[in-house]
Amino acid sequence: MTRTRRSKHSKYSKRALLVAVAAVSLVAVTACSSSSKPAAQPGASTTVAPRITTVRLLTHSSFAASPAVLADFTKQTGYRVKLVQPGDAGLVVDEAILRKDSPVADALFGVDNTFLTRALDAGIFEPYTARGLDTVPAKLQVDPQHRVTPIDDSDVCVDYDKSWFGHDGRPVAPASLDDLARPAYKNLTVVENAATSSPGLAFLLATIAAHGVDGWKAYWDALKKNGVRVDDDWSQAYENDFTAGGKSGDRPIVVSYGSDPAADVVGSTPHRNTPNIGVVASTCFRQMEFAGVLHGAHNVPGAQALVDFMLTRRFQQDMPLQMYVNPIVNGATLPVEFTKWAVDPPHPYSVDPAMISAHRTEWIKDWTDRVVR
Repeated sequence: MTRTRRSKHSKYSKRALLVAVAAVSLVAVTACSSSSKPAAQPGASTTVAPRITTVRLLTHSSFAASPAVLADFTKQTGYRVKLVQPGDAGLVVDEAILRKDSPVADALFGVDNTFLTRALDAGIFEPYTARGLDTVPAKLQVDPQHRVTPIDDSDVCVDYDKSWFGHDGRPVAPASLDDLARPAYKNLTVVENAATSSPGLAFLLATIAAHGVDGWKAYWDALKKNGVRVDDDWSQAYENDFTAGGKSGDRPIVVSYGSDPAADVVGSTPHRNTPNIGVVASTCFRQMEFAGVLHGAHNVPGAQALVDFMLTRRFQQDMPLQMYVNPIVNGATLPVEFTKWAVDPPHPYSVDPAMISAHRTEWIKDWTDRVVR
């Protein structure tokens, strides 16, 4: 997932980069002053282990938070946040598994329900019951051992360029998954690789949920015959190949997110009051992201404090316009841009995590053999 998971349009990617730089450079609260140190005894060592003032967060390249929010975390806890961002969420999980016994970070944010069981089975997390977990609806607390804490959710959907369709002999905008395989939409769709991208995998799972374990392969055969293009990651698909992505793309249909209309309005220059992006709500797959304390973390208290902070309203209410995801704690409010423009599908697709765990490798291999090779 390079999830590139949520590095929204190029203008949002730049903002996320600035936020990441700000996060790395936040100054930590100073450790205890020298006057609080006990007097050294004759013959005793005067060496005092320095207090750890940094908490390292392993996360996808689209993680973003307001500098003021991260500054509040530093003020409250004394820890500054250092980001470790190897790429998409799939790469984040791979990195955590590869470095399980010598982790590159203390906490991880961004593993989603498509990769969750793989991460849990690999034992990369230490159990921790986060402060504030009682504000999260019980149905979202999917790990009874509390190895991970739910932080946000969003929807991977088929999006389209509203200005492209319905004129000059062009078809109306698609209204279903099946439309994408119809001749009228030939060579119009770009999707992400299910083996390398979290939205790509989520879309594959949506088609499995829609057409069943016996029917999804035929659906993808039809998509391939109809000229579907497969890109490695979200950035390439949305920013480069999508006609409304900001560059000279030639595909007016893309797999992206239900929050894109809100992102499109917020990031418009000059400002527009209506989005150019439409969402096919019947195609959406519900994604949820989790955070956890990594096994072998050097700074366990800092990791725990960071997970706790992610469940505060301060952090939760900052997420929608930073990462274009939904807060999940009770009482968190959405910005007006989200309530007005983001699409909340009434019946998003889902696949049981245990089923994903049992068949993920098989499904990705079958998909790759049929669609990419």
